[in-house]
Amino acid sequence: MPLIPEPLRIPDFRAFWLARLTTTIGQMAMVIVIGWQVYDIARETMDIREAAFQLGLIGLVQFVPLFVLTPISGWTADRLDRRHVARAVILLELLCALILFAATFGGFISLPILFGVAALLGVARAFAGPALGAMAPNLVPREILPNAIALSSTAWQSGAIIGPALGGILYDVTPHLPYALSAALFTFSAICLFTIGPLPRTALKPGSPLRQMLDGLSYVRRNRLVLGAITLDLFAVLLGGVTAMLPLYARDILQVGADGLGPLRAAPAVGATLTALFFSVRPLKTNVGVKMLAAVVVFGAATAVFGFSRSYLLSLAMLALLGGADMFSVYIRQSLIQLHTPDEMRGRVAAASTLAISASNELGETRSGFSAALLGPVAATVAGGIAAIGVTLLWALLFPELRRAKTFELAEEPPPQDAVIASGV
Repeated sequence: MPLIPEPLRIPDFRAFWLARLTTTIGQMAMVIVIGWQVYDIARETMDIREAAFQLGLIGLVQFVPLFVLTPISGWTADRLDRRHVARAVILLELLCALILFAATFGGFISLPILFGVAALLGVARAFAGPALGAMAPNLVPREILPNAIALSSTAWQSGAIIGPALGGILYDVTPHLPYALSAALFTFSAICLFTIGPLPRTALKPGSPLRQMLDGLSYVRRNRLVLGAITLDLFAVLLGGVTAMLPLYARDILQVGADGLGPLRAAPAVGATLTALFFSVRPLKTNVGVKMLAAVVVFGAATAVFGFSRSYLLSLAMLALLGGADMFSVYIRQSLIQLHTPDEMRGRVAAASTLAISASNELGETRSGFSAALLGPVAATVAGGIAAIGVTLLWALLFPELRRAKTFELAEEPPPQDAVIASGV
């Protein structure tokens, strides 16, 4: 087994990997503090359910810009140089970090400022997902793309471990420090992206920008393997996501405070990182579709157990398990999508995937916040985990293509592009 995975021997991919790692650390350090500040400020004048509602709103505020901009961001990633788009996104996130640093340091941080910055982060994510998602396949040969996807996921998940821990620790020292760290990391990430050389460009099919945007949606709708993989993640995480409730669990259920919130937020990424590291050197080769479905069932079951738990250690274990199961599913889904999508469509397909991921994450946070306000946090979390299992079983019936995907290379081939474009939406 080589000490250095093959994709990391490619200089441009190394720069991309470092940029993604440092960006994710900066994002997660910000996100955990934003969530804590929103809940903490809300609890000064609101009860638990009303404050949970605010946590739900913060997810909605991030999702709306992404939903509106997804057709444009996907077309942009296919039409423009993906490096330039990614660099602009990092600079916008740097601006967000500086705003929150100034507001927190100056003592005038408030819910309107937090919600406004969350909306800007939603804009950044709208363009980051398609650009970065479509860039990775341009940096490595096709035959090692599954390894590169696993390594890219490792960078994200490692950042999701380090970021919340650093954010929580630095917030305890002084509240503005996490934002200073994020600003420095975004600066480093931008420098890394500026070192990546020119990428291969594929001309788009003739047509107006609107027609080209609709072609991406048409492709996703007509390729049932891609559609099933994207929508499975959408509904499973939408129903079973728990991250929005972690400040509530840390403060009012497990009673571990801000110190305990960091490990809770990082635990899913620990499980995910271990899974991604394994796949980066030992790619999955057989029965990929069935294994993806089984992983989502495990995700739902771990979510339900977490909802019932009153033990901090058991809660950490379940969060790590659901993170590992989610990464198992993500690795298979992203490999199937990337390997069976033409390069000229990757930005638009990645935009659809990013929209689904954001819908499952941000709208999942909104759903969990609103459900907790209505049913209480425990009932909402347990019901979400059970619902995720139900969706997985239903998708196994509705999309037999998922069950039939035996290997990445033998999965269903995408329909010819000419046929897709001629057929319309």
